[in-house]
Amino acid sequence: MRVALINPPWRFEHSIYFGCRAPHLPLELAYADALLRQRGHHTLMLDGHLFGCDAAAVAAAAEAFAPDMVVVTTAPSYLFWRCAPPELRVPRDMIARLRAIGATTVAVGPHGSATPGAALEKLGADVVLRGECEEAIATLADTGAPSAVPGAAWRDDSGRIGMNGGPQATAFIDTPPLAWPDEWVHRHRHHHHRFDASPDLPGAEVEASRGCPYACTFCAKIDFRDRYRRRRLDLVLAEVDALIRQGVGYLYFIDEIFLPQRPLLEALCRRNVRFGVQTRIDLWKPDMLDLLGDAGCVSIEAGVESLTQAGRATLDKNCRLATDDLTRLLIYARRKIPFVQANLIKTAGDDRAAIADWRATLQRDGVWANDPVPLFPYPSTPDYRRLFGEPDEQAWERAHAHYLAHFDGFSDIQEAEPLPLRELECLGC
Repeated sequence: MRVALINPPWRFEHSIYFGCRAPHLPLELAYADALLRQRGHHTLMLDGHLFGCDAAAVAAAAEAFAPDMVVVTTAPSYLFWRCAPPELRVPRDMIARLRAIGATTVAVGPHGSATPGAALEKLGADVVLRGECEEAIATLADTGAPSAVPGAAWRDDSGRIGMNGGPQATAFIDTPPLAWPDEWVHRHRHHHHRFDASPDLPGAEVEASRGCPYACTFCAKIDFRDRYRRRRLDLVLAEVDALIRQGVGYLYFIDEIFLPQRPLLEALCRRNVRFGVQTRIDLWKPDMLDLLGDAGCVSIEAGVESLTQAGRATLDKNCRLATDDLTRLLIYARRKIPFVQANLIKTAGDDRAAIADWRATLQRDGVWANDPVPLFPYPSTPDYRRLFGEPDEQAWERAHAHYLAHFDGFSDIQEAEPLPLRELECLGC
């Protein structure tokens, strides 16, 4: 089978999206590409965002390939499945342009994972794959039948929705090293979450683990990337070494939680590369923070979320350290690592004065703490289900309306004038 794997050209005007807007490598599509090639399928990966192509150009390139199946992601890389744009206007436009090709259209991403019926309806896709998608894409190419693919949802000839089970998780631990074309790597000049230096060499994203052993209320993980798995170290290092040979000078580990792992850090000590991570500072001890810095880490994004133990308990952080202990660890980390960030979430009952004082204390020691950010109640979060129950086909609209109604200020990377979801999804149609 001939399969085109497409990351559309993303745009974010009037969106509440609070993820990074620079292009990132579409890891989920690359994993699928590797599996498809192993099984004898012919593939083409297209990334309108990374290459600066508009949707028409991407569709034309796909048509020239004459695919039997096209796969479109509804989030800008696995890195942002947890905080994807709620609206589907970009992938919907992409799929509409591909429909004339006559190939089976397949959507993957967080939207179809949580609300498959709504995703099928909005996107006009033939199939939605729920959960982690790389193995399901390959199985669909092998069989040609959605009913044979665990986690698939589809419309039959009568318009009824068929569904073969819930969201799926891949094995992941033995995922082979990805091999990116040189042109893709050289175009990837962005160094995600790096602030100590301007990019001078290409950057890249890598995945050493997937999932998280915690269950914080605000985290969109119920339907994908949930169970914690650690990828085989030799495979991670083979991928890292290939990227270094291609000229990459900075890596970002997209792991939901970068847990202390001495063998990986010791291996990175022997390689000339810098990297960034997202983690929980309460899981690190001073000696491991020393090793993290020696290994080349230049950026830590650490989730603190609330300044009180009661607040962290409300968020199910399962954090056993007091705020003073967290503060000392953040300041200690900053002695070895050029940029350390402590994340805070806006919650009811925040003591604005206490937050301002804490931020000022950290900043005097070189640690940056953000002004608390209001988080969107994604349908795959425990927060959504506490507020509204199990997601139905209006879940995204309900969450979006709730978000706009409860917050009158947003983060500095969000649009100043976000539109209601229904109106936003009609833009550009």
